Amino acid sequence: MEAITQTNLELPLFSKGKVRDTYVLDGDSLLMIATDRVSAFDVVFNEGIPRKGEVLNKISAYWFGRTKGMMKNHLLTTELPEGLPDYCKGRSMVVRKTRPIKLEAVVRGYITGSGYKEYSQKGSVCGIKLPEGLKNGDRLPEPIFTPSTKADAGHDINITEEEAIKLAGEADYNFMKSKALEIYKFAHEDLLPKGFVLADTKLEFGKMGDEIILIDELLTPDSSRYWEKSEYEKGSLVSLDKQYLRNYLETLDWGKTPPPPPLPAEVVQKLSELYVNTYQKVAGEAL
Repeated sequence: MEAITQTNLELPLFSKGKVRDTYVLDGDSLLMIATDRVSAFDVVFNEGIPRKGEVLNKISAYWFGRTKGMMKNHLLTTELPEGLPDYCKGRSMVVRKTRPIKLEAVVRGYITGSGYKEYSQKGSVCGIKLPEGLKNGDRLPEPIFTPSTKADAGHDINITEEEAIKLAGEADYNFMKSKALEIYKFAHEDLLPKGFVLADTKLEFGKMGDEIILIDELLTPDSSRYWEKSEYEKGSLVSLDKQYLRNYLETLDWGKTPPPPPLPAEVVQKLSELYVNTYQKVAGEAL
């Protein structure tokens, strides 16, 4: 199946990210298209991952629907205006235009990734002191909220609660923290019987007037770590998300800077299968 890595619509381009192309529909709404582009270590690869954008779009829509009782989100509809190319179908949503809050809202229920690296050095993550002796993959006593800067380019940087409050304001920060933890806990418990451990996730928020709502993507395999529960119970961390690509790249002699190395066909196919299978198990329906 062909991978869609570029879009070219006769609409004003609002923004182009590593994965999503967003166009202006009118003064209040945007068309957000999830392409099949894939990035790792902040580098976008030349090869696309077939159906990845479709999975990101549909899994976000699924979780936006499941969590809309907790807080409002930017999704208006997945029904598209007439006249758009066929490749937009299934991978696009019409969303509310907001002012993005320049803060990544990261919730960690387990210690791994950059959080584990920081913990190994300091015994804490984002200034939050954690118990001694934790191993990679251990579940934390309680999920923690570990904000980071939202970088336009390059790496996001973990920051303390005090630094985040200076960026967002105390009231907005406390609201985002509360909602992010609530949504993570809900999704974690929802996913366990489906065979997943939700290790951590990243949420993004925007403002409409004074109201804060969820934006961008939600609980996707790009913004979250999905571990296979049966393997986790055996002591093995088997990722069902983009971590599979990162793990492959770590075996290469590559400096993690552009240009990216070519991805073998078998890696592209395996990653595509991981995305599709994860969606089908999460949503309980075929893609």
